[in-house]
Amino acid sequence: MPIINRVADLQPDIQAWRRDIHEHPELQYDVHRTAGFVADRLREFGCDEVVTGLGRTGVVGVIKGRKPGGNGEHKVIGLRADMDALPIQEATNLPYASRTPGKMHACGHDGHTAMLLGAARYLAETRNFAGDAVVIFQPAEEGGAGAAAMLKDGLVDRFGIETVYGMHNNPGMPVGSFAIRPGPLMAATDAVDIRIEGHGGHASRPHLAIDPVLVGAQLITSLQSIVSRTIDPLESAVVSVCEFHAGNARNVIPQTAELRGTVRTLTEEMRNLVEKRIREIAAGVAQMTGARIDLVYERGYPVTVNHAAQTEIAVQVAREIAGDQNVRDMPPMMGAEDFSYMLQARPGAFIFCGNGDSAGLHHPAYNFNDDAIVYGTSYWIKLVENQLAA
Repeated sequence: MPIINRVADLQPDIQAWRRDIHEHPELQYDVHRTAGFVADRLREFGCDEVVTGLGRTGVVGVIKGRKPGGNGEHKVIGLRADMDALPIQEATNLPYASRTPGKMHACGHDGHTAMLLGAARYLAETRNFAGDAVVIFQPAEEGGAGAAAMLKDGLVDRFGIETVYGMHNNPGMPVGSFAIRPGPLMAATDAVDIRIEGHGGHASRPHLAIDPVLVGAQLITSLQSIVSRTIDPLESAVVSVCEFHAGNARNVIPQTAELRGTVRTLTEEMRNLVEKRIREIAAGVAQMTGARIDLVYERGYPVTVNHAAQTEIAVQVAREIAGDQNVRDMPPMMGAEDFSYMLQARPGAFIFCGNGDSAGLHHPAYNFNDDAIVYGTSYWIKLVENQLAA
């Protein structure tokens, strides 16, 4: 059965919810309208419990099955969607385009939220499972670690969540297809801020100055040797310096320069090694040039690691929805995802669903493909019904 018939019937409603959310994008934790919209729908569906304000603006709905768990066991499964948008000016010219200048749903979180709402409506109607389905609507995935905030507020313990699952759309993958892998799926993401203080002076007398522009250039070049000459070629790492700010006149050697960049790794071992080498290289360049180099290395989201057993469960459900030929193993991605925090707290798996031939994520022309709704929503439903079989 490629999709659940009832989901096809619900598709117009789910699409309408998605487009409403798309018109009203909100950033980080400031998702009050979206959270209110979600909570209102969950109450309308008849969820047994609706909790707001978890992780500041997160929403959780609990849907109890018709029967308690078998053999005296009460199983609880968590399903997570993200609600926040991005600080991007939309360029789609769609009739339901963002009404807020400088904000848009450029990553498909509007679709993620709508699909999980659709699943919640179906599950609340049918309750063809034993145990609890906990639907989790999270703020601040885009850099704010909303998943960690919800966990800090007691998400898994309060609702007794035993396993947790997430989903993200993927442009370039055909609609109706899924991709996943066990183990490291998405990278840890760390931030590097570097301030170089040299000795400013006249551009015609460089011998009397310590040029922070030259120091910054040497530092950037040296940092690129980490991946090419320190990391095992069979491992993965990214070191990218993406900002270089210095000076404001062509004939003045500036006093300071600032560099900012990002580091991506797929294991804690590589994460530790890259940080160590960045610090060593910065210290070495400072000693060589006489400049002062202050470095701040801030760790961000951890590696997103899928658990083997739950990945196999996700694969089987996806095959049931899309067919064997439309579920594939995928290589790791160097993007980051704060669902990683939830996977550290409980076993689970994160899966990608196809968004078709759309603009890429975080692009001003991106739009979630409404044709994907029936597949993503059906996946959530079958995951609950299979894992909490009555």
